[in-house]
Amino acid sequence: MSAGHEPTSRAGRTPPKSVEIHIRRRANPDSSQYWEEFEVPYRPNLNIISCLMEIQKNPVTKAGTRTTPPVWQMNCLEQVCGICTMVVNGRARQSCSALIDNLEQPIKLEPMSKFPNVRDLVVDRSQMFDHLRRVHAWIDLDGTHDLGPGPRMDQDEVQERYAYSRCMTCGCCLEACPQYDGDNYIGPQAIAQVRLFNMHPSGKMNREDRLEGIMGDDGITNCGNAQNCVKACPMSIPLTKAIYEENRETVVHGLLGWLKH
Repeated sequence: MSAGHEPTSRAGRTPPKSVEIHIRRRANPDSSQYWEEFEVPYRPNLNIISCLMEIQKNPVTKAGTRTTPPVWQMNCLEQVCGICTMVVNGRARQSCSALIDNLEQPIKLEPMSKFPNVRDLVVDRSQMFDHLRRVHAWIDLDGTHDLGPGPRMDQDEVQERYAYSRCMTCGCCLEACPQYDGDNYIGPQAIAQVRLFNMHPSGKMNREDRLEGIMGDDGITNCGNAQNCVKACPMSIPLTKAIYEENRETVVHGLLGWLKH
């Protein structure tokens, strides 16, 4: 490198000397939210988690005021578990894969708005897992005896099921959905899991239970077809296809039930 030239980032711009981060905080579920501004030294390939860890080591605001360490959740750090999801510059995404070099500053971090905010960037996503229990999102195998080889499946179905199986319950699709608020609509994530297990030959044993689970007052018919979910999904899961297929299944299931009576 010639003298007098500063190193440039991948985008061709001179990298900043520091990273400015604004965090929307809350001390507990009953307190009000407020913003705090922080600044950490820049280095290449920083992600949001790395910046939060720097702030946690020395929790002093940009103005020089000592404060409490910010609180967030993390686990795998490989965009697999989904637990570190937060709203980064207005978009729900995993903070472990959000690189500083690709973000506009100041970087604004907020908790997801569709789940109860516990503290700082931590939310309670229990309702999402309650919905999975409601739709029986598993296959019952007691393991007491050898069932022999599993049923063969068409490769197209295998590929479609694989796409649905990549869901990491991060909640990005629910955060992006205008209909979802935890009460009025079960959401695309649970519907996609119904599709995943109803497509499996063994999973069809509980097919009707799953369909009943998405046919309530807050069920699949409340989808507004905004299609935000499929755009927001970090795993590119075909959520709108799942909603379409399960909507058709519930209509047939409902008609057959009506005819039986």
